[in-house]
Amino acid sequence: MIHPSAIIDAGAELGAGVEVGPFAVIGPRVRIGDGCRIGPHAVVMGPTRMGRDNHIYQFASVGEAPQDKKYAGEETWLELGERNVVREYATLHRGTTQDRGVTRIGSDNLLMAYTHVAHDCEIGDHVILANAASLGGHVQIADWAILGGFTIVHQFCRIGAHAFCAMGSVVTKDVPTYVTIGGHPAEPRGINSEGLKRCGYADETVQAIKRAYRLLYLSGLKLDEAVAQIRTLAAQTPELVALADFVVASRRSIVR
Repeated sequence: MIHPSAIIDAGAELGAGVEVGPFAVIGPRVRIGDGCRIGPHAVVMGPTRMGRDNHIYQFASVGEAPQDKKYAGEETWLELGERNVVREYATLHRGTTQDRGVTRIGSDNLLMAYTHVAHDCEIGDHVILANAASLGGHVQIADWAILGGFTIVHQFCRIGAHAFCAMGSVVTKDVPTYVTIGGHPAEPRGINSEGLKRCGYADETVQAIKRAYRLLYLSGLKLDEAVAQIRTLAAQTPELVALADFVVASRRSIVR
Protein backbone atom coordinates (compact mmCIF):
# COMPACT_ATOMS: atom_id res chain seq x y z
CA MET A 1 0.00 0.00 0.00
CA ILE A 2 3.08 2.25 0.12
CA HIS A 3 4.71 3.07 -3.20
CA PRO A 4 8.48 2.42 -3.22
CA SER A 5 9.19 5.96 -4.42
CA ALA A 6 7.47 7.55 -1.42
CA ILE A 7 9.71 9.12 1.23
CA ILE A 8 8.58 8.38 4.77
CA ASP A 9 10.56 9.57 7.77
CA ALA A 10 11.45 6.94 10.36
CA GLY A 11 9.71 9.07 12.99
CA ALA A 12 6.34 8.98 11.22
CA GLU A 13 3.59 6.67 12.47
CA LEU A 14 1.20 5.12 9.93
CA GLY A 15 -1.91 3.23 10.96
CA ALA A 16 -3.32 0.05 9.46
CA GLY A 17 -4.27 0.11 5.80
CA VAL A 18 -2.69 3.50 5.01
CA GLU A 19 -1.99 4.08 1.32
CA VAL A 20 0.88 6.32 0.22
CA GLY A 21 1.20 7.18 -3.48
CA PRO A 22 4.25 7.71 -5.68
CA PHE A 23 6.69 10.44 -4.63
CA ALA A 24 4.65 11.46 -1.61
CA VAL A 25 6.65 12.82 1.35
CA ILE A 26 5.74 12.17 4.99
CA GLY A 27 7.93 13.96 7.50
CA PRO A 28 8.87 13.31 11.13
CA ARG A 29 6.34 13.53 13.95
CA VAL A 30 3.41 12.76 11.69
CA ARG A 31 0.72 10.38 12.91
CA ILE A 32 -1.67 9.11 10.26
CA GLY A 33 -4.74 7.11 11.30
CA ASP A 34 -6.03 3.85 9.90
CA GLY A 35 -7.33 3.78 6.35
CA CYS A 36 -5.98 7.14 5.22
CA ARG A 37 -4.91 7.70 1.62
CA ILE A 38 -2.03 10.02 0.79
CA GLY A 39 -1.93 10.79 -2.93
CA PRO A 40 1.02 11.10 -5.31
CA HIS A 41 3.39 14.01 -4.62
CA ALA A 42 1.44 15.07 -1.53
CA VAL A 43 3.51 16.36 1.39
CA VAL A 44 2.56 15.81 5.03
CA MET A 45 4.90 17.48 7.52
CA GLY A 46 4.81 17.46 11.29
CA PRO A 47 3.97 17.76 14.01
CA THR A 48 0.64 16.60 12.55
CA ARG A 49 -2.02 14.28 13.96
CA MET A 50 -4.51 12.81 11.51
CA GLY A 51 -7.50 10.59 12.33
CA ARG A 52 -8.75 7.69 10.25
CA ASP A 53 -10.04 7.54 6.67
CA ASN A 54 -8.80 10.94 5.49
CA HIS A 55 -8.01 11.30 1.80
CA ILE A 56 -5.21 13.70 0.87
CA TYR A 57 -5.10 14.17 -2.88
CA GLN A 58 -2.04 14.71 -5.05
CA PHE A 59 0.12 17.81 -4.58
CA ALA A 60 -1.59 18.91 -1.37
CA SER A 61 0.62 20.37 1.39
CA VAL A 62 -0.49 19.37 4.89
CA GLY A 63 1.13 20.41 8.18
CA GLU A 64 3.74 22.81 6.87
CA ALA A 65 5.11 25.68 8.98
CA PRO A 66 2.83 28.73 9.27
CA GLN A 67 3.21 31.76 7.03
CA ASP A 68 3.77 34.07 9.99
CA LYS A 69 6.90 36.21 10.33
CA LYS A 70 6.73 35.83 14.11
CA TYR A 71 7.05 32.06 13.83
CA ALA A 72 10.51 30.98 14.98
CA GLY A 73 10.33 27.22 14.74
CA GLU A 74 8.37 26.56 17.93
CA GLU A 75 6.58 23.23 18.30
CA THR A 76 3.07 23.71 16.98
CA TRP A 77 0.53 21.29 15.54
CA LEU A 78 -1.99 20.54 12.85
CA GLU A 79 -4.85 18.22 13.84
CA LEU A 80 -7.32 16.60 11.45
CA GLY A 81 -10.28 14.50 12.50
CA GLU A 82 -11.74 11.71 10.40
CA ARG A 83 -13.04 11.28 6.85
CA ASN A 84 -11.83 14.63 5.57
CA VAL A 85 -11.18 15.10 1.86
CA VAL A 86 -8.32 17.47 0.98
CA ARG A 87 -8.11 18.08 -2.75
CA GLU A 88 -5.29 19.05 -5.10
CA TYR A 89 -2.91 21.89 -4.10
CA ALA A 90 -4.71 22.64 -0.84
CA THR A 91 -2.44 24.04 1.89
CA LEU A 92 -3.04 23.41 5.61
CA HIS A 93 -0.62 25.05 8.03
CA ARG A 94 0.28 24.42 11.66
CA GLY A 95 -0.53 26.83 14.51
CA THR A 96 1.58 29.47 16.24
CA THR A 97 2.46 30.17 19.85
CA GLN A 98 0.65 33.52 19.55
CA ASP A 99 -2.55 31.44 19.78
CA ARG A 100 -3.17 27.93 21.11
CA GLY A 101 -0.40 26.46 19.00
CA VAL A 102 -2.68 24.26 16.89
CA THR A 103 -4.66 24.46 13.67
CA ARG A 104 -7.63 22.17 14.17
CA ILE A 105 -9.89 20.65 11.50
CA GLY A 106 -12.79 18.43 12.51
CA SER A 107 -14.34 15.55 10.58
CA ASP A 108 -16.26 15.00 7.33
CA ASN A 109 -15.04 18.22 5.73
CA LEU A 110 -14.40 18.84 2.03
CA LEU A 111 -11.53 21.18 1.21
CA MET A 112 -11.51 21.58 -2.56
CA ALA A 113 -8.56 22.38 -4.83
CA TYR A 114 -6.30 25.32 -3.95
CA THR A 115 -8.02 26.05 -0.63
CA HIS A 116 -5.87 27.50 2.13
CA VAL A 117 -6.25 27.03 5.89
CA ALA A 118 -3.85 29.34 7.69
CA HIS A 119 -2.27 29.00 11.11
CA ASP A 120 -4.45 28.67 14.21
CA CYS A 121 -7.72 28.23 12.29
CA GLU A 122 -10.48 26.07 13.73
CA ILE A 123 -12.88 24.28 11.40
CA GLY A 124 -15.77 22.21 12.72
CA ASP A 125 -17.47 19.26 11.00
CA HIS A 126 -19.22 18.93 7.63
CA VAL A 127 -17.71 22.18 6.35
CA ILE A 128 -17.18 22.80 2.62
CA LEU A 129 -14.49 25.11 1.28
CA ALA A 130 -14.97 25.36 -2.48
CA ASN A 131 -12.09 25.90 -4.91
CA ALA A 132 -9.53 28.53 -3.83
CA ALA A 133 -11.37 29.63 -0.69
CA SER A 134 -8.75 31.05 1.66
CA LEU A 135 -8.72 31.58 5.42
CA GLY A 136 -6.47 34.06 7.19
CA GLY A 137 -4.98 33.15 10.53
CA HIS A 138 -7.12 32.46 13.61
CA VAL A 139 -10.36 32.08 11.62
CA GLN A 140 -13.12 29.96 13.18
CA ILE A 141 -15.69 28.13 11.05
CA ALA A 142 -18.54 26.26 12.70
CA ASP A 143 -20.27 23.04 11.57
CA TRP A 144 -22.03 22.82 8.20
CA ALA A 145 -20.81 26.20 6.93
CA ILE A 146 -20.12 26.53 3.20
CA LEU A 147 -17.63 28.90 1.58
CA GLY A 148 -18.07 29.39 -2.16
CA GLY A 149 -15.15 29.44 -4.57
CA PHE A 150 -12.59 32.23 -4.13
CA THR A 151 -14.07 33.36 -0.81
CA ILE A 152 -11.50 35.29 1.22
CA VAL A 153 -11.81 35.43 5.02
CA HIS A 154 -9.86 38.03 7.04
CA GLN A 155 -7.89 36.86 10.06
CA PHE A 156 -9.76 36.43 13.35
CA CYS A 157 -13.19 36.32 11.66
CA ARG A 158 -15.81 33.77 12.75
CA ILE A 159 -18.32 32.05 10.48
CA GLY A 160 -21.32 30.53 12.21
CA ALA A 161 -22.93 27.13 11.79
CA HIS A 162 -24.93 26.65 8.56
CA ALA A 163 -23.73 30.01 7.22
CA PHE A 164 -23.20 30.34 3.46
CA CYS A 165 -20.66 32.60 1.76
CA ALA A 166 -21.35 33.15 -1.92
CA MET A 167 -18.61 32.80 -4.54
CA GLY A 168 -16.02 35.55 -4.36
CA SER A 169 -17.12 36.90 -0.98
CA VAL A 170 -14.64 39.08 0.89
CA VAL A 171 -15.31 38.53 4.58
CA THR A 172 -13.93 41.10 7.03
CA LYS A 173 -16.49 40.69 9.84
CA ASP A 174 -18.19 37.77 11.55
CA VAL A 175 -20.89 35.89 9.61
CA PRO A 176 -23.73 34.90 11.97
CA THR A 177 -25.17 31.43 12.26
CA TYR A 178 -27.63 30.55 9.43
CA VAL A 179 -26.88 33.72 7.42
CA THR A 180 -26.00 33.93 3.70
CA ILE A 181 -23.58 36.66 2.65
CA GLY A 182 -22.00 37.75 -0.61
CA GLY A 183 -20.07 40.55 -2.27
CA HIS A 184 -16.94 42.64 -1.84
CA PRO A 185 -17.14 43.60 0.95
CA ALA A 186 -19.61 40.92 2.01
CA GLU A 187 -23.19 41.93 2.78
CA PRO A 188 -26.10 39.92 4.22
CA ARG A 189 -28.33 38.29 1.59
CA GLY A 190 -30.82 36.26 3.66
CA ILE A 191 -30.57 32.89 5.39
CA ASN A 192 -29.25 29.58 4.13
CA SER A 193 -32.73 28.08 3.70
CA GLU A 194 -31.72 25.31 1.34
CA GLY A 195 -28.83 24.21 3.52
CA LEU A 196 -31.06 24.13 6.58
CA LYS A 197 -33.65 22.01 4.81
CA ARG A 198 -30.99 19.58 3.64
CA CYS A 199 -29.89 19.22 7.25
CA GLY A 200 -33.41 18.31 8.31
CA TYR A 201 -34.66 21.59 9.76
CA ALA A 202 -38.45 21.70 9.83
CA ASP A 203 -40.26 24.31 7.74
CA GLU A 204 -41.55 26.09 10.84
CA THR A 205 -38.02 26.31 12.21
CA VAL A 206 -36.74 27.81 8.95
CA GLN A 207 -39.57 30.35 9.05
CA ALA A 208 -38.63 31.30 12.61
CA ILE A 209 -35.01 31.78 11.54
CA LYS A 210 -36.24 34.05 8.73
CA ARG A 211 -38.14 36.13 11.29
CA ALA A 212 -35.01 36.40 13.39
CA TYR A 213 -33.05 37.49 10.32
CA ARG A 214 -35.57 40.25 9.64
CA LEU A 215 -35.19 41.46 13.22
CA LEU A 216 -31.44 41.50 12.89
CA TYR A 217 -31.16 43.11 9.46
CA LEU A 218 -34.42 44.69 8.30
CA SER A 219 -36.19 46.02 11.39
CA GLY A 220 -34.04 49.08 12.05
CA LEU A 221 -33.51 47.90 15.63
CA LYS A 222 -30.23 48.40 17.41
CA LEU A 223 -28.20 45.23 17.68
CA ASP A 224 -28.89 44.62 21.35
CA GLU A 225 -32.60 45.26 20.81
CA ALA A 226 -32.71 42.77 17.95
CA VAL A 227 -30.88 40.15 20.02
CA ALA A 228 -33.33 40.63 22.89
CA GLN A 229 -36.28 39.98 20.58
CA ILE A 230 -34.55 36.96 19.05
CA ARG A 231 -34.09 35.50 22.53
CA THR A 232 -37.82 35.98 23.09
CA LEU A 233 -38.55 34.01 19.90
CA ALA A 234 -36.10 31.34 21.09
CA ALA A 235 -38.58 30.35 23.80
CA GLN A 236 -40.59 28.71 21.00
CA THR A 237 -37.68 27.94 18.65
CA PRO A 238 -34.57 26.87 20.61
CA GLU A 239 -32.46 26.88 17.43
CA LEU A 240 -32.42 30.69 17.66
CA VAL A 241 -30.30 30.60 20.82
CA ALA A 242 -27.24 29.80 18.70
CA LEU A 243 -27.86 32.88 16.53
CA ALA A 244 -28.29 35.21 19.52
CA ASP A 245 -25.24 33.80 21.29
CA PHE A 246 -23.10 34.16 18.18
CA VAL A 247 -23.99 37.85 17.77
CA VAL A 248 -23.33 38.62 21.44
CA ALA A 249 -19.95 36.86 21.33
CA SER A 250 -18.73 38.73 18.24
CA ARG A 251 -15.59 40.79 18.75
CA ARG A 252 -15.14 42.04 15.20
CA SER A 253 -18.85 42.88 14.84
CA ILE A 254 -21.04 41.03 12.38
CA VAL A 255 -21.63 41.50 8.66
CA ARG A 256 -24.55 43.92 8.67
